[in-house]
Amino acid sequence: MIHELPLERRTLHGHFSRDLEPVLTVDPGDSVRFSTPNAGWELESREKFAPLDPELDSGHALAGPIEVRGARVGQTLAVRIDDVRPASWGVTITQQDHVVVWDLDGRVGRSNGFEVELRPFLGVLGMPPPEAGVHLTIPPRPSGGNIDCKELVAGTTLFLPIPVNGALFSAGDGHATQGDGEVCGTAIECPVEAQVTLDVRDDLELEWPLARIDGAWLTFGFDEHLGFAARKAVDGMLDLMEREHQLGREDALALASLVVDLRVTQVVNGVLGVHAVLADDAVRFR
Repeated sequence: MIHELPLERRTLHGHFSRDLEPVLTVDPGDSVRFSTPNAGWELESREKFAPLDPELDSGHALAGPIEVRGARVGQTLAVRIDDVRPASWGVTITQQDHVVVWDLDGRVGRSNGFEVELRPFLGVLGMPPPEAGVHLTIPPRPSGGNIDCKELVAGTTLFLPIPVNGALFSAGDGHATQGDGEVCGTAIECPVEAQVTLDVRDDLELEWPLARIDGAWLTFGFDEHLGFAARKAVDGMLDLMEREHQLGREDALALASLVVDLRVTQVVNGVLGVHAVLADDAVRFR
């Protein structure tokens, strides 16, 4: 079943909290279509969404929370990204408040005499931490959130450890394109229309996010220290290699040193991100 979330005040929020009431309850395997303003709460019309609560809506404009019926702490939420369609415009803002405005046609972004190819994705995909209270949308967490991974385009699946019963999944922060690192603090920030399919896995125990993209596996690590983030991403990849290829830990580590690539997901969200990449054709198993 495909559910539609209208772009309304009741379906948007700018913080994570386990205490937020779900705006929709779905069964595992259901899809949800939704729209969100850009990270600055600006709409397709370039007007600011209103009304906003200056405290509770200080973060990204997120659609949700969406409750997944029967989802429980300790299970894994599978988020298949079915579709991400950027609006006709977007902005890139540097930390010195320099603004680049982009015209977007779905495949190419143009501004100031240059153009870039678009690979739209959702920067924020996640669930609230298990602790009570209001939590910022900016840092990524084990249960997802502001991951800002450019690989999570339509057709990929993100796997997240479920931190609260019902999952309470939210998404937003549309990016028309972004480089690894997101070095100026923003991508092409744009309103989007998107669709995701949510499912629950009992057979996949995770501590940190995992993703399946075209031709490869990704494992993620987040930490204030880049080296610790890398260590978490590597540990997740070793777990995957043990599970998927029945390798011993030391053999997995030896192979990872040869065929696994580490990439910096983003360096601008306070908590830094690293993803490890294992291509399907990187090693042949006899």
